[in-house]
Amino acid sequence: MRKLGVALALLIALAGCGGRQPLRAAEGQKMPVKPAMAAKQPTTAELLTPPPIARPERVNEVLTRSEVRKDDRFDLPPPD
Repeated sequence: MRKLGVALALLIALAGCGGRQPLRAAEGQKMPVKPAMAAKQPTTAELLTPPPIARPERVNEVLTRSEVRKDDRFDLPPPD
């Protein structure tokens, strides 16, 4: 039973390291249309790369001084 588990794990690991080829459109399908303002048709890698807005950088700005908050006239208690 243990040999079977090891063999199965080895086969799963082997299946995960298959050859890597660049992505292409499926047969009979076309690439997405070129964006209106783009100078050229984006490649597959460019289409798969998320724009900077999708992964914004983290801001580690430390609070430099404490300030007393002003009263907020819209901060009302919940209705009963």
